[in-house]
Amino acid sequence: MKQAYLNDCPEYLRSFLTHLTLVKDRGVRTEEAYYIDIRTFLRYLKILHCDVPGDADLKKITIADVPLEYIDKFTLSDAYEYLGYLKNVRNNSTATRSRKTSALKQFYSYLYKKAHLISSDPMVDLELPKVKNKLPKYLSLDESLKLLGSVDSKYQQRDFCIMVLFLNCGMRLSELVGLNIRDYSPENRTLRLFGKGRKERVIYLNDACIEALEDYLKVRPKVPSEPDAVFLSRNNKRIDKRRVQQIVEENLQRAGLANLGISTHKLRHTAATLMYQYGDVDTLVLKNILGHKSIATTEIYTHLSSESLKDAAESSPLSDVQNTNKPPQKKPSGGNE
Repeated sequence: MKQAYLNDCPEYLRSFLTHLTLVKDRGVRTEEAYYIDIRTFLRYLKILHCDVPGDADLKKITIADVPLEYIDKFTLSDAYEYLGYLKNVRNNSTATRSRKTSALKQFYSYLYKKAHLISSDPMVDLELPKVKNKLPKYLSLDESLKLLGSVDSKYQQRDFCIMVLFLNCGMRLSELVGLNIRDYSPENRTLRLFGKGRKERVIYLNDACIEALEDYLKVRPKVPSEPDAVFLSRNNKRIDKRRVQQIVEENLQRAGLANLGISTHKLRHTAATLMYQYGDVDTLVLKNILGHKSIATTEIYTHLSSESLKDAAESSPLSDVQNTNKPPQKKPSGGNE
């Protein structure tokens, strides 16, 4: 199905997005994310060429009429000016600027190497803004248990099942919302997930997940209009992302954990961290569980909290050893050596 935003695309951008979905096998959400990043760039070009007033509302600038000539004449120096615009005018974070730069580099590479629509690719030498590696926020084991013990609502079995799956399986929000009943195999104790780019993977469920799913499915309404969706809203429609986020927020509040900056994605961090810390899970196995494309992405979850490092150091059997053979301490002399 054609996405509505494609109506505001010049032909060369539409071609790039088609290449992403059909050749690169990227999903619709990825296509839309690239569209949004390139749209900002094309709107900037219209401002740069005075096609619109300098103080024009960026959100109201259409891009369908941006000529390919503007892109072809854009230089590496111009690109760094654009990055300055993103930082100083748009107030984009380093991470956002890095993402938009990556999108721009791929866009230019396609237009030059694949579509042969521009004479050169000045973005080859464009450096991405360096993003500092931050350790992900996550809940400790005690905090996770506290959260699970605080789940209480009119739809308790549903909400508890959602929290259990997040904290045990490390699934993405989109994966949980997209779950279908046919994806669950109680005989094999497995759940089929569709990750980024609709990449399929199968995860195995522990006893807590099986019990939570079975308890919820017993009370899940039988709705002819929604026979497939695992999780339903109060209106008996497939639950949406925002409602799941609200459920997580409400239960964090109830557990007294609302001020920790935890989101649905941070619950994914939590699951991965706890599996690594307490389950002795190999990073390659963790990569497959989480559906990561690269092992480098998984390695961020192998961190230990400073408190864990402190506990590990203090738990050493040699932590109390003292030097019993050290010579008596001499009083310092007044002269120089």
